[in-house]
Amino acid sequence: MAPIVYTLCALTCLACAVLLLRGFRQTRGPLLLWSGLCFVGLTASNVLLVVDRVLTGPDVDLSAMRLATAFFALLLLLFGLIWGHD
Repeated sequence: MAPIVYTLCALTCLACAVLLLRGFRQTRGPLLLWSGLCFVGLTASNVLLVVDRVLTGPDVDLSAMRLATAFFALLLLLFGLIWGHD
């Protein structure tokens, strides 16, 4: 059951990223760009979660890479909230 949940989380993040970036392309709102880029990073983090927990064995640990990817994605959103103004 866990692999299904991990995969659905990755797909949900991907759908959010696509919708946010599509909205940015139409309206050119900077917050949409930064939010979309954040969700791209969160999608990558969730894909790494699927690879870490489902596809690799217990001897491989990708948790540091997953956390670094999520941290970088949230830094993008924080940057956009602080300095990305109209």
